[in-house]
Amino acid sequence: MSDLAPLIDAFRLAGEDPGQILAEDTAHLLAYDHQIVGLQSIPGVVVFAKNERNVIKAQITIVKGFTIAQPIHLCFSLLDRFGGQNVELDLTVQAGASAAVWSHCLFAHAERAFHAMQARVQIQENASLNYQESHYHGMSGGISVRPRARIALDKDARYRSDFSLLLGRVGLLDVDYVVDVGPGAAAELTSRVYGHVADEIRMREQMNLDGERARGLIKSRIAVEDEASAQVLGIMHGNAAGARGHVDCLEIVKGRGVVSAIPEVRVSHPQAKVTHEAAIGSVDPKQFETLLARGLDPDEAVDRIILGILT
Repeated sequence: MSDLAPLIDAFRLAGEDPGQILAEDTAHLLAYDHQIVGLQSIPGVVVFAKNERNVIKAQITIVKGFTIAQPIHLCFSLLDRFGGQNVELDLTVQAGASAAVWSHCLFAHAERAFHAMQARVQIQENASLNYQESHYHGMSGGISVRPRARIALDKDARYRSDFSLLLGRVGLLDVDYVVDVGPGAAAELTSRVYGHVADEIRMREQMNLDGERARGLIKSRIAVEDEASAQVLGIMHGNAAGARGHVDCLEIVKGRGVVSAIPEVRVSHPQAKVTHEAAIGSVDPKQFETLLARGLDPDEAVDRIILGILT
């Protein structure tokens, strides 16, 4: 293990409390660059990680039947201006178990750097997982983030994720997630991103409702300003009797920003149903006028409305 001090400073810079994350009763995995600097298992949660040829390979198992009271903390960070980080994550929630994961990605100092994630998540029968991922980027815009994930839900499992990148420049964000939903299971993906200057956002999220009575929701809230751009693709496939899915895209454009949103829905079973809605536009004029009347200047008013939508 290496020194934790730089990572603790990064947590504080992001407004997080490192004491809460490193508490004795929390399972956690902390790494910067390819150095693993914190690793702790607790009863019901087994955490293992190693650096193998500049790839952090991590395995996390929530043991069958356990309900984990405190969130499991993951932190993957880059502390230098240049460099990269490769991560392979294998996360299993065994049958009947329940847990929450809070993942922090701290890239405040990156100027020309990348973070690449390959994740496999398995949620077994009657298990549930709440996954919250928060990014904190600097103002250079030189970071490239490419997360990939394949998530599988067995019978009657539950999965909810919330991805947010609201502080700092996005740089390049290229997300590709696929979720396979089994019988009676339910999954929900929410993404919230605010791009500035010349940031580039690519979001591809796909949900396959393969089991009877499977449920799915893909929800995106993306805003861009200046010359930033976003491409948002939400894909919902209903493949079984009683499957129900919905794709909900809301994008806000300010200045010369450009956004495209494509909800793709497909049904291959006569008793399945999937729906979608997509809206792209500027801020609500009534809200804008109200904030101007309260003394905000136009830029402050628009930012207040956008952040209200994203948070």
